[in-house]
Parts: sequence; structure tokens; C-alpha cells
Amino acid sequence: MPTSLIIVDDFLDNAHELREAGLRMHYPPVQGNFPGRNSAQAVSLQGLDQEISRLVGEPLVPAPGQAHGKFRITLASDVGKAKVHVDASHWSGILYLSQPQHCRGGTEFFRHVPTNTDRGAYNDAEAQSMGYPSAKQMMADILEDTVDDSRWELTMRVPMRFNRLVLLRPWLWHTAGENFGSTLQDGRLIYLMFYASARS
Repeated sequence: MPTSLIIVDDFLDNAHELREAGLRMHYPPVQGNFPGRNSAQAVSLQGLDQEISRLVGEPLVPAPGQAHGKFRITLASDVGKAKVHVDASHWSGILYLSQPQHCRGGTEFFRHVPTNTDRGAYNDAEAQSMGYPSAKQMMADILEDTVDDSRWELTMRVPMRFNRLVLLRPWLWHTAGENFGSTLQDGRLIYLMFYASARS
């Protein structure tokens, strides 16, 4: 009985300070799959990993090789090669840091129409029951439809709100939602978290 999604409003007492730190970061240009750029530097928040572990009910550690603790800025003009995706983590976290007057859209979740699924398989056995050789292959096959809007149905959107934390299971079919703004000051600014299980 896995928990899929947790939303916490007014998460940080010092969210404005974290936003200001994000505004001072350097965001090198990159040609990635998804629109936007990550900060070159990460910021470690004291006690964050412990609090996220408490919220999800299991011990977590930062996922290696991920952009844990980095900021991400996405502007209206940014374009990527992919849309719907999954994350390489056990839990993913997004803290919205755009100012209230600029917030638009939010994290979006989808159903893959041909397979009638809203997530990748939990394990190989589940994927095999659906005709795929493995969970990894199922995700790879379905995500070939990443930019084909006709293959996806929007099921839910968690609206963007300043200092709102969204914790989600990474196997849910999802996107970052709407890009907006033209500068670092008014663009889609978030703080990223990617966790692995401390038990594995």
C-alpha cells in the first residue's frame, strides 16, 4: 500500500531566504531533455533529509547522481525534447519558490491512454503481467510517447504555490507543467530533491 503523493504547504520558515539564495545561483546553459536549467551549485538544508524521511514514513538518503539540493529555473521560452517522464529515485521532491504573483500551472500527472496506466510497474512481475519483460522495459517503451499529447490524458495538477512542497513517487507519469516568465525573478523557480531508500 504505497503512498504516492504528499503535499505540504508553508513548508519552510525561511523560504524567502532560500529563494534569494536561488536567485544568486549560476544557471549554466544546457541542452537537456527537459526545458530549464539547474543551478551549478547545490544548497544543503540542515535537517531536510530527516524531515522528508519523517513525512514519507521511511528513512531516506539523497539519491546519488541526481540534482538533489539544486535549484531549477524554467522560463516561457525554454524548450525541451521530452515531456511526460519518470525520475530515477525512490522519492522525488519539489519545493516551489516562485513568488505568488508569478505562480502558474503546477506539477501534472497523466494516464497513458493505450495502456490505461498512471505509473510504471512497481516490479518486473507486475510488468510481466502486462506483457512487458521488465519494469524498466515497460517504462522505456511507454515513454517513447513522451511528447505525443494524443497518448496522454491529464488526470491531476498540483497547483504551484510559493513554499509548497510536493513529494511524489517517481514512477508516476508526470511533467513539470507550465513554463513561465522571462527572467530569473519571474520564472518558474523550484528547489529539487531526489531520494533513495536508506534500507537498500
